[in-house]
Amino acid sequence: MTGNNESRVTEIILLGFGNLYGFNILIFIIFLNIFLFTVTGNLLIILLVSISRHLHSPMYFFLCHLSMSDIVLTMNILPNLLGATLNGGKRMTIVGCITQCYFFSGVMVVETFLLSVMSYDRYLAICVPLRYVTIMDITLCTCLSVLPWVLGFSLNLIGIIPISNFQFCEGNIIDHIFCDISPLQKLSCSDKSLVEFLAFLSSTPLFICPCVFIIVTYVHIFLMILRIPSTTGRQKTFSNCSSHLLVVSAFYGTLITKYMIPSVGHSLLLNKIISLLHTVFTPLFNPFVYSLRNRDFREALRKISKR
Repeated sequence: MTGNNESRVTEIILLGFGNLYGFNILIFIIFLNIFLFTVTGNLLIILLVSISRHLHSPMYFFLCHLSMSDIVLTMNILPNLLGATLNGGKRMTIVGCITQCYFFSGVMVVETFLLSVMSYDRYLAICVPLRYVTIMDITLCTCLSVLPWVLGFSLNLIGIIPISNFQFCEGNIIDHIFCDISPLQKLSCSDKSLVEFLAFLSSTPLFICPCVFIIVTYVHIFLMILRIPSTTGRQKTFSNCSSHLLVVSAFYGTLITKYMIPSVGHSLLLNKIISLLHTVFTPLFNPFVYSLRNRDFREALRKISKR
């Protein structure tokens, strides 16, 4: 459809989960509580790390940045999803939809690099502990925390700029929980080959390489843990990286299921549920993992409560 008489779409309708057969208000309340708990939990992590002196270490510094990225992701996805859930759909401008897609893609890149940085930090702490303090100094910590944000929101422009030049004339309904690249492409009547090529080209350096890096670092970590003679020592050392390993598993598990396993045969509802797990429940999962499984956080929270 490239004729001059085609109608241009300037507004889209995000369906979310659509008609929930009378359960819209109940699901809205559940999503609202998830939104509040996610933002509060991640803000609490940032607050505890900021004011608790014994949490002033590279691991918790990187964790603060991970919490900030989770807050950005939640603020980007859930408000529109709440509106779509309550009203059976959410009207958005094309610009607003592309902006949501940009921030989602940017945060995904930020989190892949942050998780890689955190795995490198755990590798240094466990495999080369005597050199850890000298290697992971304040300069390196600052660079490794800022670089993911710069890469995430600058490299992401390469794919978003061509999408912003799309002409949308294939309807105005996105049957999904947020504006992702694939649903946007389906609404476009422009040539999509460049965007598809850029997405394929960027998947290796932005997602596959960080995943491989994390796997390699944890192989070295596990080999080092196995060399520790005492069972207590192995358990204590493994506990230092178990929370991060759980977060990595949740992030990449849902990401791989959503994007790297062919969607042929998947129902539309299943795709929405997988996207929900990745974009809504993973940011909620992270604060619980680090607060409940981490003795330092529990101790810091106990001291704050006493005050």
